[in-house]
Amino acid sequence: MAEVNTGDGGEAKKGKPKKHTLRVDFTPMVDMNMLLITFFMFCTTLSKPQAMDLILPTKDEVKKEDKNKVEDTKAITVILGEKNKVYYYFGKPNYTDPNSLALTNYGPQGLRKMLIERNAVLVNRMRKLRDLKAKKQISEDDFKKQSKEIKNDDAGQVVIIKPTDGATYSNLVDVLDEMQICSIGKYAIVDLTEGDKYLVQNLETGGSLSKQAASK
Repeated sequence: MAEVNTGDGGEAKKGKPKKHTLRVDFTPMVDMNMLLITFFMFCTTLSKPQAMDLILPTKDEVKKEDKNKVEDTKAITVILGEKNKVYYYFGKPNYTDPNSLALTNYGPQGLRKMLIERNAVLVNRMRKLRDLKAKKQISEDDFKKQSKEIKNDDAGQVVIIKPTDGATYSNLVDVLDEMQICSIGKYAIVDLTEGDKYLVQNLETGGSLSKQAASK
């Protein structure tokens, strides 16, 4: 409540404004502050941070001699470039052929289409499993257990994700989402090599780097 005290009620002197004493009562604001504090306390407690589960191999889990044991037919290397570009190649890189590295996008007809075609066996098994869940023929626990077994099957593809300095965090999130959509259970995020940089530059320049190397 605000209160205006006009003084002793006497007349003001001629030519001078009459002085008023203003007093603001902040007592009602105490209840409002308590309500706001309580509201923010409840919101802070109830809202949990959203995080993405990302399991990366450790030095103890992966031995050096086992790193190159992935079959070429099951290995896919995905390079996250700048300006939302995404490149990929299968198996071992071919530095003499610029067309061995393909350029695509993050859309359903780009990276997702390629991954689904390469991982068709496990994708079809996951679709059948989802149908069983939708028809309530299996429980939620059974679905999680069987889906994990399908994604870790040896018949599945192994994806190596290599972000460049020009890639954004959103690009990485999009690729990880595609891993779930396309039933890719085996994937890892590793550093970009000089050979990968060469492949990207060679593709962007129309194979000029490989032509220069062949002419020497």
